[in-house]
Order: sequence, then structure tokens, then C-alpha cells
Amino acid sequence: QVRVVESGGGLVQAGGSLRLTCAVSGGTFSRYTMGWFRQAPGKEREFVAAIAWSGGRTFYADSAKGRFTISRDNAKNTVYLQMNSLKPEDTAIYRCGRSFGNLYDPQEYDYWGQGAQVTVSS
Repeated sequence: QVRVVESGGGLVQAGGSLRLTCAVSGGTFSRYTMGWFRQAPGKEREFVAAIAWSGGRTFYADSAKGRFTISRDNAKNTVYLQMNSLKPEDTAIYRCGRSFGNLYDPQEYDYWGQGAQVTVSS
């Protein structure tokens, strides 16, 4: 059974940084694209970033480009999301998932973590 666990969320002031970690156990981690989505209260879940199985290709939402960096360590079965220059509008629950298809479509992710709360104060 695959298990996904996020950590690293918290409260930060605008302009600050946080690094989210997504640890995966079970399955064959290195074969899958991994992605981060977020959902703010009253809003739909939105794509943030994804990274291909090899780590050689990364994908970002426009809102994340230039501020967020996704990376992975296949030896540790871990994905990271470094978030810099955080804004209040980045406040959301961030969830990490394993993709089996279209990395932009949350319906094509088969395993998810419970989520990490990120709160950015102004």
C-alpha cells in the first residue's frame, strides 16, 4: 500500500519562505510523476507544481513560477516544494499526490497525502 505524508507547513509572514516535504512509502516511487496541488477555503483545488519521475522535467502553475521550486530525491522517496516570496494568496492546504496520467488533472492522481496547511500573513 502506498502512503503519502506531507510535512513542513506553517505560518509565515508575507515575503517569507517555507519548504514542504512529501514522503512516500510503498509502491515504486521513482517511476511516477509527483505533483503538488493546493486548495484555499471556498476555492477549487488548483495545480501548483509537478516533477517527472527522473526529476529532469518540472512543471509549474503561473502563480508558482519564479517563486516555487519542486524537486525530488528518489533515493529517499521524497518530493520537496520550496516556496519563496510567499504571499497571503498562497494560503491554502497543500497536498502531494502521485500521478498516473495528466499531471495537471487531480483526477489522474491515485494517492494523496493528508495535506499541509500553509498560512501567509500580511
